Amino acid sequence: MLMSAIPPFRADHVGSLLRPASVHEARTRYGASRITSAGFSTTKGLKAVEDQAISEVVRMQESVGLKSVTDGEFRRSFWHYDFMGALTGMELVERDTGVQFHGKVLPPIHPTITGRLDFPDDHPMLDHFRYLVSTTRVLPKISIPGPSACHFRTAAADIAPVEYADSEVLFADLSRTYAKAVSAFYEAGCRYLQMDDIFFAYLCDEKQREQKRQEGLDPDWLISKYAQMMHDAIIDRPADMTIAMHLCRGNFRSTWVAEGGYDPAVDAVFNQTGVDVYFMEYDSDRAGGFEPLRLLPKGSKRVMPGFITTKSGALETLDSVKRRFDDASQYVDLDQLGIAPQCGFASTEEGNELTFDEQKTQTRTGG
Repeated sequence: MLMSAIPPFRADHVGSLLRPASVHEARTRYGASRITSAGFSTTKGLKAVEDQAISEVVRMQESVGLKSVTDGEFRRSFWHYDFMGALTGMELVERDTGVQFHGKVLPPIHPTITGRLDFPDDHPMLDHFRYLVSTTRVLPKISIPGPSACHFRTAAADIAPVEYADSEVLFADLSRTYAKAVSAFYEAGCRYLQMDDIFFAYLCDEKQREQKRQEGLDPDWLISKYAQMMHDAIIDRPADMTIAMHLCRGNFRSTWVAEGGYDPAVDAVFNQTGVDVYFMEYDSDRAGGFEPLRLLPKGSKRVMPGFITTKSGALETLDSVKRRFDDASQYVDLDQLGIAPQCGFASTEEGNELTFDEQKTQTRTGG
């Protein structure tokens, strides 16, 4: 593995990629469910198919010039639940309805907290990362959900431990659990870890904010607590480990949940989390303007504005991307900007509404 390239990079991508037909067929053939796929009870046959598909998609990423690659999240059903369901104290359950997106509904899997949270030494994604390391000549990156996902996506009625009636205890346990995860991935060789902490962006949407108020939670207080959780989870990371954060407004089969500019959360995101690199959705008017970027502190931090959409196969023109960089550079030093697609191509195993060729073209353009 070539370790000479050190993030942040000028071009990158968020992580998830369209699953090939071989993986979909193997999931069906070997009976992998949404709750038990992703390494929880993976058969040798399914793993072999996934291994081959990951090796091929790593070659694709290297061929377009990326300096870091992911496994495409090929072993997962969801971008977040698979990781969460393998934590000590969390279980995934299937119910009648899932989360509502614009025009589509997520499969009805829900996280529950059944005991005190912890990161187990045998979390399956450690082995997922180790396999990725074995396949690439460039820097391997893994994306996992940020700590806020375990709180935002778990209904209060599904939090069983009596200690967690005190949210400060729950948040402290989440920070400790994620600090162990950061350490474990580092020991596995990870020097580039991405936290998909999209719920900062959700809390910029007035409908989402009102929903939290109805749950008895002040959305601004929640933003500050989520920032503190992230900060406490990564503060002790080694100096040679880069932490990235991805923010978006939902991505399921090319649809979304939230909308609104980053203004309510951006100060906490840039100045309270301690994160090094920010992948920020910017492919539509739903993301608002570039004014929030003025709060990025000067120095080595970098924003990767997602000008390249993953929600369709339409490719942005070079001139339009240049204009957007010109606009963004009015608020942040151009040297602290890079480029990336606005989100992953397959936040769930279904994937977005575009082809493999369109994905490769957009990965080459945005990453």
